This record gives sequence, structure tokens and C-alpha cells, in this order.
Amino acid sequence: MHISDGILPLTWCGIWYAVCIPFWILGVREIRRRTKEDPKYLPTLAMIGAAVFVISVWHIPVPVTGSCSHPVGTPMAAIIVGPFATVVISSIALFFQAFLGHGGITTLGANTFSMGIVGTFTGYATYVLLKNRAPVWLSAGLAGFVGDMMTYVTSALELALGLNPHSVIYHWWLYFLGYGPTQIPLALAEFAFTAGVVSYIAENRPELLKVGVAHG
Repeated sequence: MHISDGILPLTWCGIWYAVCIPFWILGVREIRRRTKEDPKYLPTLAMIGAAVFVISVWHIPVPVTGSCSHPVGTPMAAIIVGPFATVVISSIALFFQAFLGHGGITTLGANTFSMGIVGTFTGYATYVLLKNRAPVWLSAGLAGFVGDMMTYVTSALELALGLNPHSVIYHWWLYFLGYGPTQIPLALAEFAFTAGVVSYIAENRPELLKVGVAHG
């Protein structure tokens, strides 16, 4: 998912930055509001941000130009601290990961869009839709799986739009197939750890999940 500098045309880099701006603004506002309401929210946010950084920094090379495969952690984060706040903390994680050789500064918008926005909101929506219809572990696990896979569907689309504008559909699925052999097992792992973490919190700190869903 980490698309490196120099891969996407600068025009597309700018487009993805522009798409992210409203989410960053809403995320910062949400963090400020919730921190005023509950001072304990900020330490929780910092802890979840650190978790997203660690989860998403472990990468596996894939046969896709200037990219890699890894779990994302954003569906889990969205369930706990809310989706708009998750956009902000995932962007911060991606920014620092760029200095570790994963991703880039020009492609920060593209990587934020795929992992921090699409991965976050598809995973979060899955959890919200299922949480009253299925056990917590299953709702959370499917949220992790869906958010993980949708992150890579989106990354493949970003590459196809930027590199192959005359054959977007064909290259979209070609790039996604390049991610598939490594990403499907990682998405299953994300199912497991998201289910485990959220189930543990539901049993021991259920108020955290109520806050995340209510204010997302």
C-alpha cells in the first residue's frame, strides 16, 4: 500500500492531497472537541496512533511498482477512537514511515486516502452495520478484513489511474492481483487481531467502544 515517491504523477499526488484535506479538517476538529469533553481521550488516541504505526510499518515486498503489502490497523482504530480521528493519526503514522523508507511525502495524500480514509471508513461501516446483528468478535473481525482489502483495492486503483490512464480497469485488477498473494493472508491476520482487541475492550472497557461509535 505504501506508494513511494516518484511513482505517481505530481498531478495525481495533488489530487489525492486535495481529497484528504476535508477529512483532516474534520478529524482535527473532532479530536479537539472530544479532548475537551474527556481529557482521557487524548492518551487513548496516542496509544491507538502508536498501534497503527507499528501495525502498518511491517511490510512485505510485492510485484507492484513502488509499493508493498502490510496490515493497516485503521479499522480497529476507527472502532475505538472514531473514523475521522483515525484519518489524522494514520496520516501522522504514514508521514513518519516515509522517513523509514515506506511510502513518501508526495504520495502521502494517496496513501492516506487508501489506508486512512477508505480502509478506515469501509471497516468502520462494516462494524456499525454488524454490531447489533453479530457477536462483537465477528463484527470487528470482518471490519478488519474488509478495511484491509479495500485499502489495497484503492491502492491498485490509484496506481492504475496515475500510471495507466488509457487502460485503468485492466491495470486496476492487474495491480490488485499483484497484492493478492500476500494481502489475503495479512487480511485474515487483521481479522484475527481486530476481533481479539475489540472483544477484549468490549469486555473490559466497553465505554471506549460506545464513544468511538457514537462520535465517529
